[in-house]
Amino acid sequence: KTIGRKQERDYTFQSCEGPPDQPPLGRDSRQESLGSVCTPESAASRVSLSATDCYIVHEIYNGENAQDQFEYELEQALEAQYKYIVIEPTRIGDETARWITVGNCLHKTTVLAGTACLFTPLALPLDYSHYISLPAGVLSLACCTLYGISWQFDPCCKYQVEYDAYRLSRLPLHTLTSSTPVVLVRKDDLHRKRLHNTIALAALVYCVKKIYELCAV
Repeated sequence: KTIGRKQERDYTFQSCEGPPDQPPLGRDSRQESLGSVCTPESAASRVSLSATDCYIVHEIYNGENAQDQFEYELEQALEAQYKYIVIEPTRIGDETARWITVGNCLHKTTVLAGTACLFTPLALPLDYSHYISLPAGVLSLACCTLYGISWQFDPCCKYQVEYDAYRLSRLPLHTLTSSTPVVLVRKDDLHRKRLHNTIALAALVYCVKKIYELCAV
């Protein structure tokens, strides 16, 4: 069906909730649902996204509990494991991005501190190396424990903030009212968890061994 110019300007994507022959949703229908599953219809998109690839949390305020509704929609989208989640509300988008940054910081600190703990004895004299390796090992263990308790079971741990311009161009961001939405992309974190758990465990073994040697002297 041919879409009028005004309607085409308002929408360049169509909800995938209904059957394929259902006509595009109008603006009123969009406002009735705060979130939308979407696929870009632009011919410039080299790779089309399926209905399970993208979910948009729209910034539409309907009453005093709009923020709670945004958070609920985001939680549902995270649990549904969409490939991309576009967060239009600024507040919840910034909070989610900061929370993901905290998780990344814990992971990197675990890996870097654990690596310093394990390799410091190889670079410094044994009489002095434990002054650096032991605190680094404790820091690695602390961050790994904190990550395991407060982060690894959070559905946000499967997502990262997307900054790649090409991938962002595949999403219908031009249809949003916000100029700075937060875009999350789902990534497999299995290897990352294995890496920092292995390094933290090795740091634990070293610290226990070194403390035993120091106490035995």
